Amino acid sequence: MESIVLRDEEKAFFALRKSLESYSPISDDTWKVFMEISKFRSLTKHTILYSAGKVPSSFAYVYQGLVRCFVCDEKGNEYNKNFFDEGRFPGSMTALLTYRPTAFAFETIEDTLIIEIDFLAYRKLMIEKEDLKLFQIYYLEKNWLLAKDARETEIVQDDATARYLRFIDEKPRLAERLAQYHIASHLGITATQLSRIRKKL
Repeated sequence: MESIVLRDEEKAFFALRKSLESYSPISDDTWKVFMEISKFRSLTKHTILYSAGKVPSSFAYVYQGLVRCFVCDEKGNEYNKNFFDEGRFPGSMTALLTYRPTAFAFETIEDTLIIEIDFLAYRKLMIEKEDLKLFQIYYLEKNWLLAKDARETEIVQDDATARYLRFIDEKPRLAERLAQYHIASHLGITATQLSRIRKKL
C-alpha cells in the first residue's frame, strides 16, 4: 500500500510541474525548492479543504478528483462559484493576499489527491525566482482576468438556457461528473429550473 501511495505522490508532483510549465518553463533549482514547500494529500469525498470564515495559509493543486468552491447565504442556500478538476489550483487568493478570512468554502466532491502549497513560502520563492514570476503572470492572465471577464459577461447577457449550453459546451467532462444540483447552483438557478431546461433541449 505504501508503494502505491508513493507512486501517486511521484505522479502528482510530475503532473504539477507539467502544469506549471504549460505556462512558463520552471528551472530544476526552482522546482527543488517548490517541492519542499508542498505536500501531497489524499482526501475523501466531502472533505472541507478550506473553511469559510477562516484565514487560509495555503492553496492546492488537484492531481485527481474534483473540488468545488461555494458560498452560503443567510438562509443556508449554497452557490457554487467554481469547480476545480485535474490540473487546477483551488484556493482563496483574495483571502491569502489580504490575510483575512475567506467568504468561500472549498469541498471535495470526489475522492481527491492534491498537492498543498504553503502560500507565504510560495510568495517568497516567487519574489526570488523569475521563472515562477512568469508562471504567475501567465496563469493569472488566463485563469483570473480573461476567465473573470467571460464569466461576468455571461451572467449579465445570457439567459439560463444559454448559460447551461455554454457550460456543457466548454466543460463537457466536468458536466458529466457533476450532480445536476451542483450545476444548477453554479448557473444561479434551481435544480427544478435546470430539469425543465434539459427536458426542453
